[in-house]
Amino acid sequence: MSLAREVSFEIDERVYNEGGKADRFWIIHTGTVALDLHVPGRRAAVVDTLGAGELLGWSWFVPPHHWHLGAQASSPVRAYEFDAAAVRELCGKNPELQHEMCTYVAGVIAARLRSARVRLLDLYAPYGAGEVP
Repeated sequence: MSLAREVSFEIDERVYNEGGKADRFWIIHTGTVALDLHVPGRRAAVVDTLGAGELLGWSWFVPPHHWHLGAQASSPVRAYEFDAAAVRELCGKNPELQHEMCTYVAGVIAARLRSARVRLLDLYAPYGAGEVP
C-alpha cells in the first residue's frame, strides 16, 4: 500500500480507453466500474461490472501494456491507484511477490474472459443457443 494513492472518479467518467497505455491499476474501494469492449458500428458492449475490493486493470502486467478493454465509472468511485512500473520493479526484486502477482492476475484474467464470453453470447448468440460450459 506504500505505492498506492487514493483517487476518485465521478459517475460516467472514463477511467481508461481500450488500446491506451496501461501504466497504472486500481483496487476499487467503493463504487462500480463497467468494463466495455469496442464493437464496430455499435455502442461499446459492457462485458463486466466491478465493485469494491476488485482489481481494475490487468493489462499493465502483460506486455505490451495496452488496455484490452475500456473502463467507465458507473457510480461514484473511490479507489487505490498503483503505478504499474513501480509494482513491476518491486516484483522483479522479489520472486515470491512476482509469483503471487502472476497467480492473482492470471485468475483475474480468466474470470474476465469468462465474464466477457458469457456477456457477448447474451448479446449476440441466437436465442436458445445453450449455456456456456
